[in-house]
Amino acid sequence: MNFLQLAWKSISGNGLRSWVVALSALVVAAFALFGTLLLRGAATSLELAAERLGADIVVVPDGAQTEMEGALLMGHPASFWMPEENLQKLAAVPGVEAVSPQVYLATLVGAACCSASEMFMVAYDPQSDFTLRPWLEKTLPGGLAEGEVVGGDFISATEPNDGILVYGTTVRLTGNLEPTGSGLDQSLFFTMDTARQLAVSSWVNAEEPLIIPPDQVSAIMVKTTPGADVEKVAVEILRTVPGVFPVASADLFQSSRAQLKSLLNTVVIMMALLWPIAIALIGMVYLMAANERRRELGMLRALGATKRFIAQSLLTEASLLALCGAAVGIFVAVLAIYLFRRLIINSLGVPFLLPSPGSLALQIAIGLLLAMASVFLAALLPAIKVSRQDPAVAMRE
Repeated sequence: MNFLQLAWKSISGNGLRSWVVALSALVVAAFALFGTLLLRGAATSLELAAERLGADIVVVPDGAQTEMEGALLMGHPASFWMPEENLQKLAAVPGVEAVSPQVYLATLVGAACCSASEMFMVAYDPQSDFTLRPWLEKTLPGGLAEGEVVGGDFISATEPNDGILVYGTTVRLTGNLEPTGSGLDQSLFFTMDTARQLAVSSWVNAEEPLIIPPDQVSAIMVKTTPGADVEKVAVEILRTVPGVFPVASADLFQSSRAQLKSLLNTVVIMMALLWPIAIALIGMVYLMAANERRRELGMLRALGATKRFIAQSLLTEASLLALCGAAVGIFVAVLAIYLFRRLIINSLGVPFLLPSPGSLALQIAIGLLLAMASVFLAALLPAIKVSRQDPAVAMRE
């Protein structure tokens, strides 16, 4: 009998001990992987959302900054307005290289004239745009024509010929942007001309008209000149342009960043408490098992088994249990992330991007190693202790 067979016989012969060790490994692996996937996915999503905006400063009406962040980050429909003449005022601010307007709209709630209820929509000016253009050029080098739209990663056609019904008018979905894990994935993008076309036709085709106030925009994207201090330019905008609030790209999504930091601290604290408790529990289980098996292991020593053989059999038993428990824990964690990611996003108030297969495989491997290392460390002292016992003394006890 080799030590692998001995380990398996011990596992099958003591179900309670095996379940306790496997469950401890399951909890350690599941919590570690779940926390890692959640934190890395949220951090990556925040970075991609900020990058997708492509502006050094986003200027919105004063008081609308929270609503703007909720729309861009979580896809919450928003509608706010400021005078279009602010474009000229912002362009005249020292340090500003380019400005481009955007209009934020939303579909009607539960109306038959729209394919999706409360979908966030962004209209942009293709002549001055410098934010969406780099992303559109990857799939649509010619840009969007009137009546054409591009969707976030979650947007799909609901009508024939790639159509999407918006305020009673069918627009054509020409492509999808790369996923960010944020509200941009469930948003619709089109030109200002398409927005005006939808507004005009909505008076006839929609249950309620789409109203776009004349000479009004929702937000203005600002690109600063190379080498300019973005914070100083934002302060100058705040000082010289009344009724607006500039948000530097570095300051975007501060509430979500704070939420993510708080979540990170919680995960670290819980892991710092959970890991030693799991190791201590597994260690006590193996100490009790070692005492129960003193006579059995002493007999094996008397029959010629070496100290190393005894220690290896106990550590192999621990490793097998850790592997089985960790595998189940990892499966549960990954399944929970994939099935309940929308619920997690809404509950925690942070965006989340699913990892790539390569990144997921790496994190799964780390979770397995952590669980197996935890059980191995917990079983190491009992294994060494029982392997060094005197066979004659052990058999008499």
